[in-house]
Amino acid sequence: MGSKCFRLARTRKLGLGALLISVSIFFGCSSNAKSGKPIEVHLRGSLKQTLPQSDEVRAVVFSGDSKTIATGSLGFKVKLWDAQNGTEKLTKETSPPIAFSADSRTLASVEESDNSIKLWDAQSGELKQTLTGHTGEVTCVAISADGQTVASGSFDKTVRLWDARSGASTRTLNGHTETVLSVAISADNKTIASGSRDNTIRLWDAQTGALNQTLKMDDIVLAVAISPDGNLIAGAGDKVLKVWDARTGAEKQTINNEESLTSVAFAPDGKLLACGSSDNNVRVWEVQTGALKFTLKGHTDVVESVAFSPDGKTLASASSDKTVKLWE
Repeated sequence: MGSKCFRLARTRKLGLGALLISVSIFFGCSSNAKSGKPIEVHLRGSLKQTLPQSDEVRAVVFSGDSKTIATGSLGFKVKLWDAQNGTEKLTKETSPPIAFSADSRTLASVEESDNSIKLWDAQSGELKQTLTGHTGEVTCVAISADGQTVASGSFDKTVRLWDARSGASTRTLNGHTETVLSVAISADNKTIASGSRDNTIRLWDAQTGALNQTLKMDDIVLAVAISPDGNLIAGAGDKVLKVWDARTGAEKQTINNEESLTSVAFAPDGKLLACGSSDNNVRVWEVQTGALKFTLKGHTDVVESVAFSPDGKTLASASSDKTVKLWE
């Protein structure tokens, strides 16, 4: 996303309404691929490492193998980092929002000048595809677990689905009446969730484009996430986090926060929800009870993005304070 959207995103701090650059990574399942054992997340809430950046950071995601971290910041910089030692591996002059494919081979970013989405080879940095069709700036992007579909949302109020191999636009999902700020794809590749400034989350059939559910919030939906098993939908907005049953649309949890929540991510075991906040903190709640488990403090400006590593060992947070922090 370009500088115009970044400036608007900063209005969260002034209470003038919020825009969010949304980033996502999706896993095929919440289990160890080699052993078949369920992933266990044992977050202790301690700071593991800080990755300094040259500008305000808007996005952070992990590769599917948990070995690489991608960050996107102001100044049109997307960087790839070694998740173990924090060394920089690759820098591209492109913009968030960003998304990693589950096979760790493809990184998606946005070109502000023509509202396109770029798909990059995550190893070589070579451009693989350019996805063109949105008529407004792209605000969010996600890649399906099977790597075949890219979903994106835009100022043009639509969600678009793309064939990742050919770059062709396969479907346009119409229904939101305001900017789409967040998009997610379920791990079984069957459901698209989109959150919007129109105060709704819409659940779409990924194959037919049919609208399955409309979930309502009391304010702008800044971020949306789907649980690894596909059973729950989480939406973050102005000072509230809500969780719904994905099938019935029944509300399961409502969690209030003193400041605006900017981003949301499920842990890979589905038991925890992490949110970034405009009060510079990361909060982690238990999904089943809604109880606050951790408040992670250390950032000195708005926490714009949060992401769990697929192996469940690390939680990353990106901030306007020009850092990414890794928690364990």
